[in-house]
Amino acid sequence: MENTRRRGAALEADLLDAAWAELAAVGYAKLTMEGVAARARTGKQVLYRRWGNRAELVIAALRHRTGSIADRVPDTGTLRADVLEVLRAGAERQRQIGPDTLHGLLAEARDVDPSFFGIMRGVLRTVVERAAERGEIPTADLPPRVLTLPADLLRHEILLSREPVARATLEEIVDEVFLPLVTRARQRPAPSGETVRASERATDYRDC
Repeated sequence: MENTRRRGAALEADLLDAAWAELAAVGYAKLTMEGVAARARTGKQVLYRRWGNRAELVIAALRHRTGSIADRVPDTGTLRADVLEVLRAGAERQRQIGPDTLHGLLAEARDVDPSFFGIMRGVLRTVVERAAERGEIPTADLPPRVLTLPADLLRHEILLSREPVARATLEEIVDEVFLPLVTRARQRPAPSGETVRASERATDYRDC
């Protein structure tokens, strides 16, 4: 039964700590709201009042433990260093999640608030907008697939291997793929109507 002395932020912190501990103990595939509630010494309805499903709970537990990457957008003064720092932070975050949990979250993407999948895209957009203002690149108006390419390639590396992504791999993503694309970019006419909506739908899933 829920401890009546716990309220508000203190209760939520206890719940998220319990979710993280339960995830570490049983893995994502066996994680249940009931198991987390039992570990937190409360009822599962207390969890459901805050998070609609286990995917949302795990994401909240991760943010509680590590913070949000959107709160620490790098601003080193160069596009290359900024993107490398974003990838390094992403690799560390996804290492903490682990490949099994990452696969589980992707499989349950439809159960997650869509805003979660736009976080990395928003971070990279901020980085390239700053670079364009400094004159490093011709424009910040990049195609969605180009904008999210560093994060997509990082995720590909993480999903294919259980080993930590090497610094050299992150540098290859930035130096051999991303920078050559964005430094040659030119202003594009904005797509309209259904093209915009289709493009946004296509990128939402990739930006976790």
